[in-house]
Amino acid sequence: MRSARRPAAGDPAPMHAAMDLLGQRWMLRIVWGIEPGPIGFLELRRRMDNCSSSMLSVRLQHLQSAGLVLKRPDKAYELTTAGRELAVALEPLWAWSRGWREGGS
Repeated sequence: MRSARRPAAGDPAPMHAAMDLLGQRWMLRIVWGIEPGPIGFLELRRRMDNCSSSMLSVRLQHLQSAGLVLKRPDKAYELTTAGRELAVALEPLWAWSRGWREGGS
């Protein structure tokens, strides 16, 4: 069943582009890791568990190029307006994941 908000027809390119970007390993975890507020590279790296420094650096560059993350003059990373909008869009997934992890339906 289609969502009432999703058009039955239309240009799928924006959604495809978003899925291609955000479907890459670590991308959503990085956005979620930055969501609480500006964070330095080393602290963000600690939040990413097994993500290597080089992979984190590459992914941050992609997120910056996409306009979702910016690097501040103090070298901390923060979400742009678009990045914050994405983080808000992830909140239902976060809520769902908590129930799923706890064995709920």
